[in-house]
Amino acid sequence: MSEATRRSTVLWAARLALCAGVLMVAQATSDAGAESLEIVTATGPHQFQIEVARTDRERQTGLMNRRSMPQDHGMLFLFPAEQPISMWMKNTYIALDMIFVSRKGRVTGVAQDAVPMSEAIIPSGPPAYAVIELNAGAARAMGLAVGDQVRHPSFKP
Repeated sequence: MSEATRRSTVLWAARLALCAGVLMVAQATSDAGAESLEIVTATGPHQFQIEVARTDRERQTGLMNRRSMPQDHGMLFLFPAEQPISMWMKNTYIALDMIFVSRKGRVTGVAQDAVPMSEAIIPSGPPAYAVIELNAGAARAMGLAVGDQVRHPSFKP
């Protein structure tokens, strides 16, 4: 093997290792901030790992600009009080289900299959304290209905 070929191979291997390391750190960082959330429906308990958006900035950014999300992951948006909530899908590439939840952790409404990149407003209907965003189809798969229980330390049953 020539010296130039060897250097090129070493450089290529180093780049691959660096990329793999960056991906591992990114995954570990996103999982490190995840919290457990359980949704109890007629079909039983369903576990999710969620990121929590507590600040205005976190709520404004949400899942924007992400291209994928594991099936058992999601995002919980917490608001200061129960109120009518409006969401949208601007700059969101992932089709989502939006689950509106009361302060007591009861599902108050569900918007299934929100259209990626849409600026259409998705209203909560009744006032809600939180919104859970999951991959589209999750609500249907677990048989989610208004009145179902959400378990997370943010809710006070």
